[in-house]
Amino acid sequence: MQFVKTADLKPGMRLAKPIYNKMGVLLYERDTKLTMQGIHSIENFGLIGIYILEPAEPVPPLSEADLEFEQLQTVYMFQLKENLDRLQASQPPVSLIALVKDIQSHYGGLDHKLNFTQNLRSSTDFVYKHAVSVAILTALISNQMRAAEQEQAALITASLLYDFGYLYVPQSILDKGESLSDGDREFIQLNLERGYETLRPQYEFFDLPEPSLEIIQQAVFRNSSSLKAKEPTGTLKLLTEILKTADRFDRLTAMNINKPPISEVAAMQEMYQQTDIYHPSVLTALSHCIHILPRGACVDLSDGEKALVLEDNPADFMHPMVLKFSDNAIYDLSNPAVGGYLKVMDIMKTMDNRIAIDEHTLEHFTADSYIRETADRFRKKKLESAQRRQAKLQKQLADSLGDSAEDTGEAEKKSSGKMKLL
Repeated sequence: MQFVKTADLKPGMRLAKPIYNKMGVLLYERDTKLTMQGIHSIENFGLIGIYILEPAEPVPPLSEADLEFEQLQTVYMFQLKENLDRLQASQPPVSLIALVKDIQSHYGGLDHKLNFTQNLRSSTDFVYKHAVSVAILTALISNQMRAAEQEQAALITASLLYDFGYLYVPQSILDKGESLSDGDREFIQLNLERGYETLRPQYEFFDLPEPSLEIIQQAVFRNSSSLKAKEPTGTLKLLTEILKTADRFDRLTAMNINKPPISEVAAMQEMYQQTDIYHPSVLTALSHCIHILPRGACVDLSDGEKALVLEDNPADFMHPMVLKFSDNAIYDLSNPAVGGYLKVMDIMKTMDNRIAIDEHTLEHFTADSYIRETADRFRKKKLESAQRRQAKLQKQLADSLGDSAEDTGEAEKKSSGKMKLL
């Protein structure tokens, strides 16, 4: 699979990913051979490029859930763009509440892990695509952390709006990607604050969840050099922690035309090394929501060998049970005697950050009864361990939230409960 810019497309190239219109209607199926008419349609659709299969490459496996996820990403992106364009024109959003409810219904109560595949972004559409991805992530994490339905809706709403100010940033600055000067970063921050100030006076007339504006305020002014938002407490603190984590994870793993993404494994490792910024409980909840090192993933090991993940480890995704190709032996990386000298360095992914093996192929590796029984025992033991660990982290987070709430003093107790905005 390779990425080809729209200007370089040629008839006969085969699509690696489906293309949907803004209503979610399938325009071109995977493995479709491009014609000149199709290329013109892609140009008119505003795509900067698409993924193309190599001449002899088979169509990559995609489940129904994966296809639905890609379809919904497209639908959500166009719905959000319509609403943000209206806000930029000082008009009320028309379908933002419905969009929040749809994201919440699909991902706010999910009882299984999601294959969180990324879509390609350019400087012209990253605001919408980033916001949609973050909204889905916050829905997943808040569900895992058992947030109340109203709190979850407020968090999803904030996730869709907190980067609204990017729409005021000139294209010439956005096109720089990671090559921003200090002046550029300061200019972007000022526009993020401008976006917040645009939303704030009219917010109560939009009939949106009240806590959302407070969450947006925390996100926008976190990096401000001139103004600081009041330190959040209680539930508001938890929701802002979730948004901060989802934002960073998506930025690290997103497919940007200016830079290649890093894997989910590398992103999680980086964030776990910054527990002063990202709370371990929120990171652990994220690892329970999406596939990081799932069954069937091929990984690079610290000894230079490659291996297949036979069973993921819910307690610690970095220590799964693997089958090493070189000696056809099983290694339990959660065993200190093994994990002390053998570690997962990274995961082998396709260009769109998707794991390339499917469940049918995986059955050829796990058909052996001994392997299957070993994997089942491993999974059960690690699941119990994961539940105990998450309960402990949840308690630690609850205690820290309680402590911060007490530190606000008696004045906070006498207030109406509404946070004073900048």
